[in-house]
Amino acid sequence: MTQTIAPRVRTLVLLFLAVTGALLAGAAPVSAHAALTGSDPGQGAVVDRAPAQVSLTFSEQIAVSDDAVRVLDPQGKRVDKGDPANPSGTTYTVRLLSGLPDGTYTVAYQVVSADSHPVAGAFTFSIGAPSETSVSVSAQASDAGLVGWLYGLGRYTSYAGFVVMAGGAAFVLACWGRGAGVRPVQRLVVSGWLALTGATLALLLLRGSYTRSGKIGDVFDLSLLGEVLQTKPGAALVSRLLLLAAAALFIAVLFGAYENREDEEKRDLTFGLAIGGTVVAAGLAASWAMSEHASQGLQPGIAMPIDVVHLLAAAAWLGGLTALLVALYRAPADTPVDRDAVQRFSRLAFGSVVTLVVTGVYQSWRQLGSWSAFTDTRYGQLLLVKIGLVVVLVAIASVSRRWTSRLAQAAAPTDTRHEQAQETAPAKAVSAQKSDAGQDVTDAGGRAETAGKAGAGATGAGEAVGADSARAVQLARQRAAMETARQKRLRDADPDRFGLRRSVLAEAGIAVVLLAVTTVLTQTEPGRTEQEAKAASSSSSASASTGQGTGAVTLHMPFDTGGENGKGVATIDLDPARVGDNDLHVYVEGPDGRPVDIPEVKVAFTLSAKDIGPLAVVPDHVTTGHWSASGVQIPMAGDWEVEVTVRTSDIDQVTVSKNAKIG
Repeated sequence: MTQTIAPRVRTLVLLFLAVTGALLAGAAPVSAHAALTGSDPGQGAVVDRAPAQVSLTFSEQIAVSDDAVRVLDPQGKRVDKGDPANPSGTTYTVRLLSGLPDGTYTVAYQVVSADSHPVAGAFTFSIGAPSETSVSVSAQASDAGLVGWLYGLGRYTSYAGFVVMAGGAAFVLACWGRGAGVRPVQRLVVSGWLALTGATLALLLLRGSYTRSGKIGDVFDLSLLGEVLQTKPGAALVSRLLLLAAAALFIAVLFGAYENREDEEKRDLTFGLAIGGTVVAAGLAASWAMSEHASQGLQPGIAMPIDVVHLLAAAAWLGGLTALLVALYRAPADTPVDRDAVQRFSRLAFGSVVTLVVTGVYQSWRQLGSWSAFTDTRYGQLLLVKIGLVVVLVAIASVSRRWTSRLAQAAAPTDTRHEQAQETAPAKAVSAQKSDAGQDVTDAGGRAETAGKAGAGATGAGEAVGADSARAVQLARQRAAMETARQKRLRDADPDRFGLRRSVLAEAGIAVVLLAVTTVLTQTEPGRTEQEAKAASSSSSASASTGQGTGAVTLHMPFDTGGENGKGVATIDLDPARVGDNDLHVYVEGPDGRPVDIPEVKVAFTLSAKDIGPLAVVPDHVTTGHWSASGVQIPMAGDWEVEVTVRTSDIDQVTVSKNAKIG
């Protein structure tokens, strides 16, 4: 237990923990997981008069801060007032100052998506007519600089550390109990724990700057840290740290009390460690599931447990593979990884692969939603790369299984002779060392006696005896080291074991790249979300610009009358949105997206360019939250202003408007 890990093993560990980050640290920033699907005024729109507010609609719920949405005039001065409001679902509004002059205005936003990733962007609209502006519309996200790079590296390291720690411990418990006393394996598992703990602390400190300013100087801002602790990702990181304390206790027992127990006691302790380790590992995996992709979108109640199982299976396979590689290369000659251990890991890896396939199919369906998303979205393209790597890894694993079978089929007499040689050789070496040492001492004594007779003196003889004794001890150590090296060469000369080592090394190399691609996937916008955002954005643009082609215009108008239950969204459908008769439908929903009834709804159409209107329409109430009117006459094509007046009580009323090209 006093030997230290060799440089080659240290290289293997660093390969798994650091190369993952090195492969991807320079990758371009990935798209965020919440996308802007609509706005009012729309991007590039020209409105006749200054709006009272600006609304932004995202593909999922977001977290906003006081400065999350900023509206800047042509000179770059802010013209918004108050904090952003959330009147309905995924729509967020910010009020504007009154009396805004004509010109081009810039809307810049920086928010955090529900699955913890920052989202930034900007667009412009104009009042009256477009004008020159001193504001740049290209908004850089807080995750695009050094802080974003460090945060990404921390994510890669945390995944790799978890895989090494959990998978290495599972390999010892389930496959190779003797590995608990092998120092290189101990160092591997502890390195995984240290990597995961250090990365988690770094992520917690970086989180505030990562989602807000992007400045390295804000990493140690305690106020930002306090805000982070109140968010879901912050709670997940703190939970991970607490579970890592329990993991440290588990590792101490595994490599301490467990190693020193007798075989009978080990079997009893193994069951308890297996249960406790599984609970801790599942909790750590849940700290990712509760704050990332699985927690948002379709079926989160099913997706999060499946995500936990998927991550545990990956750790058992890839982390166990790393532990096996270290054992094959660096286990001491007197404690080689045996054939039974390799066979047990082969079965564990097979079960993990089956689990990964089943859970991966569900995750792919959930995140993509269509076959076209495989090729049309970045998430789908990365997923195809991951699938290809898994196929290659399974193919190499099948080669490893064949080498394992050959090891298991080795002749029993050969094993017996090898074990006897291992037991006899050290004894012979010790005997030879003692004989040589004794002979050297005797010769030294003889020489000392002769020297005494010659008159050299007793002191000189004593010094000669001491020097020869030290030389004998040194010689014995050298011979013992040579014998250990000889046994290791004999062990490694086994062609089946050599073949297994090469195939496992190839597996580990592919596993590094596979883990890297998987880590990038966790930061990439799911294909389903990306396609839905594109569709919604296209639909919104088409609806806001013209009804031609689709034969209808749909306008979403958030409102707030200021009274109790005064918030909601009014949706206007005008079909076919052309000159002549049209059917009008008005739908009113509350903040929770459910239809609600209100005392009064009125609609008016105005064509300012031709001084026509307002043409008032009072639709009839049809059912809860639905009003309609038929035969609505639009006399001329043009850019019409559609006003909706909503009254939610006897005194609470508001009028909201949007422009739409009709005819």
